[in-house]
Amino acid sequence: MAYEVEAPKYVRLAQIIQRRIEDGTYPPGTRVPSENQLVQAFGMSRPTVVRALELLKRDGWLESRQGYGTIVRGRPAAVERKDRRGRDVLERDESRAPGRLVEVGEVSVPARVASVLGLPKRAKVLMRRFLVEEDGEAVELVSSYFPADLVDGTELASSDVLGGSLREYVEARKKVRFDHVTERVSARLPEEGEAGLLDLPEGVPVLSVLVVACDASGQALQVSDVLLPADRQELEDTYRLN
Repeated sequence: MAYEVEAPKYVRLAQIIQRRIEDGTYPPGTRVPSENQLVQAFGMSRPTVVRALELLKRDGWLESRQGYGTIVRGRPAAVERKDRRGRDVLERDESRAPGRLVEVGEVSVPARVASVLGLPKRAKVLMRRFLVEEDGEAVELVSSYFPADLVDGTELASSDVLGGSLREYVEARKKVRFDHVTERVSARLPEEGEAGLLDLPEGVPVLSVLVVACDASGQALQVSDVLLPADRQELEDTYRLN
């Protein structure tokens, strides 16, 4: 049985601050509220606030500047590249991609996926999980979820790798067309199985890019959760000094 485990408080606070950076509440170059202000605003302990800020600094959203406090850097390079990651998920040829297919099977739909597929909790979906590797090191874990009506009449449930991209395969066999992709980026702690595949030490978070591929009507056809180890992301940013 799969369980949805709520993220720790510091991860949830980091996600809130991240969303405020995304929507412009905390613009790049400005200071985020002080630790005391965040403690009072969210009713969390100082250690929780400090840990959330450290997570955002490590992922490239914030930086410390002596004499200025904690400054917003904006969207880190890893997040700016998320559109490419979403396209890579749909265009990846399992038979040629560096890495391996590690799991295929019916699972209880995760809550974060059920909401976008419009499925009830505990509904069953097909999951194909692919581990991307570079030079023998796991760099990305992609778990793709398909509703039952999209699986019928296909070989998606096969444990064999599929030739060609998933997008081409599904479009050809189900007579559907992928029209657009939306993506949601967040930080969270990996589940035990995810951490094992990515060879992550305990407590190391992942950057999650939830890729939602839809048809022209907005109906989600495929949802993929792309996990990137936070300790292996190379972030680069260039900015002018005023």
